[in-house]
Amino acid sequence: MIRKNYLILPILIAISGCSLIPERSIQIESKPIQIDIMQPDLPRPVNLTAPKWFVVSEAKIVNPCRRTISFDPPKFNDEGVEQLKRPKTCELDERENPDWPVGYTYFDQFVDEMKRVNNGEILFVATTIGDYKVMAEDMQELKRYINQLGEVVIYYRNVTMPNGEKGLGVAVKKNETNSTTD
Repeated sequence: MIRKNYLILPILIAISGCSLIPERSIQIESKPIQIDIMQPDLPRPVNLTAPKWFVVSEAKIVNPCRRTISFDPPKFNDEGVEQLKRPKTCELDERENPDWPVGYTYFDQFVDEMKRVNNGEILFVATTIGDYKVMAEDMQELKRYINQLGEVVIYYRNVTMPNGEKGLGVAVKKNETNSTTD
C-alpha cells in the first residue's frame, strides 16, 4: 500500500503540473525593430572604348595647285563683284600633294594610310548600311537597359537603407579615346 502511495504522489504532481504555481500576467508589446539589411557591393563600372569608324568612297580627291601670292590688285566688274581668275593648270610637282598620282581617290588614300599604320597589311571588315543601323539600335537598347537596371538598383537601395539614407547607383560614363593614327 505504501508503494501505491509513492507511485500515486508523483503521478498527481505530474498531472497537476504548474497549477500549484501562481499565474503571472503576460504583457505583449509591439514596437518596430530596425533590421540591418546588408547592401551588396555595386558591380564594377562598364569600361567601354569607342572604336574608330572609317567611311571611304571612291570619289577622286581634288589635288589643287599650290597657292601663290598674287601681287595684282583684285579686278571688279561694273556691278562691284570681284572678277575671279580661271584656275591654272599645273604640273604634278607644283600641286599641294605632289606624291598623289593623277586620279587619286579617297579609297586609295585610305588603303595607303592603313598600310602605313599596319606595317603593310590590310584587313577589311565590312557591313551593310542596314546592318550598321541594326547595330546602332542595339547599342541604344543596351544603354537603355543598363540605365533602367541602375534605376532599379537605386530604388531597392533607397528602400532598404537605414535612417532614410539615399543609396548610390550606377551611371554611364563615356570614355574618350586618345589614340591617333599617325
